[in-house]
Amino acid sequence: MRFGLLKLVLALALVLAPIAASAETDKRGLFVNLTTDDTWSAAKAIMFAHERSLKNGHDTAIWLNVRAVYLADKDRPSHVHGLMADSGTSVQDMLRAFMADGGTVIMCQACSKAAGLGEDDYIDGVEMGNWPLVESWLFREGMQTLAW
Repeated sequence: MRFGLLKLVLALALVLAPIAASAETDKRGLFVNLTTDDTWSAAKAIMFAHERSLKNGHDTAIWLNVRAVYLADKDRPSHVHGLMADSGTSVQDMLRAFMADGGTVIMCQACSKAAGLGEDDYIDGVEMGNWPLVESWLFREGMQTLAW
C-alpha cells in the first residue's frame, strides 16, 4: 500500500511540475499606449498603470507618444484634475513614482523629434523608444494593451 501511494505522489509531482514552473515564468503585463497631453486623462492612465497593474505584480510600461511626449517634459508644468488633485502631485511626479516602483516609461522617438524635444528635455528615468524596445513590450507573451 505504501509503495502504491508513493508511486501516486511521484506521478502527480511529475504531472504538476511543468504547470508550476510555467506559472512562475509566465508574467502578465500591461502596455499603456498614452497619446494625449490632457492631464486629466493622463493622470488617470498613469494612476491605473501604477496602482492597478504594477502594484499588483504585473510588468507595466507606459508608452508616451503623439502629444503625450509633453507630459514628461521637465520644464513643462502640469497639474492633476479631479480626486487626485488633493495630493498636489504633478503628472511628472506620478511618472517618477511609477518608475521608482519599477514601471517603465518609454518615449516615442519620432514624436519627440516632431515636438522639438530630446532626451535631455525629459525627466530622469524615461527611456527613449526604438522599435526593438517597443516590440519587446508590445508583442510579449501575456501582454495586454490599453490605450488612453
